[in-house]
Amino acid sequence: MQDTSDSADIKRMANLLRQGATLTDLACPQCGSPLFRLRDRTLWCGKDEKKVILLKEGEELPKPSTNIAMGKLEETLMAKVTDLQEKIQKTNDVEEISKLTTALSDLLDSLEKIKRMKKS
Repeated sequence: MQDTSDSADIKRMANLLRQGATLTDLACPQCGSPLFRLRDRTLWCGKDEKKVILLKEGEELPKPSTNIAMGKLEETLMAKVTDLQEKIQKTNDVEEISKLTTALSDLLDSLEKIKRMKKS
């Protein structure tokens, strides 16, 4: 079973080289496998199939870009706002309208928080 896994790892690494990656003298801190430098300068572990970020002693991790995640979340919430608006428009039940408007208010509050976070 281990031979099959090793063989698959070697094939992935060979594919990385064929795609223009460069074998480095660095080892993956997780598995010890050699690291590859992709064309976009990213360090990549062929065995774990993950991006690797190496830090010098005392250096801190770069802060992840939250704008992409916040943008996707904002899109999702806007879609939910539209869904709730359609449901409010279709219903005549006062109790249902009350529940929907409460949910809508919560969504709008969340959207406002996201906009503030994106600005800061």
